[in-house]
Amino acid sequence: MKNNFDISEFVNTPTIQSILVSLTERVKLRRKELKISQKLLAQQSGVAYASIRRFENTGEISLVSLLKIAKSLNCLEDFNALFGNRIITNIKDLDL
Repeated sequence: MKNNFDISEFVNTPTIQSILVSLTERVKLRRKELKISQKLLAQQSGVAYASIRRFENTGEISLVSLLKIAKSLNCLEDFNALFGNRIITNIKDLDL
């Protein structure tokens, strides 16, 4: 993965780059934990081998392809948590 200057190296705050690097590493780790090669993951997910290689090297991938990979790695349910927390702007919005 190409190393660019990232403010998160100096300040403890998430950035697009730091999240991208972390996500890519977690996907790669999960694949290896399951003892699945990139080629086998491509076959199981229906995502092109080149796309999987590019994702693991650069972090670039379409959302649909990422979801297909997540399904093959038994992580699809993790995406349901995205944007799942409501923003509370008024105490009346809080479910008690």
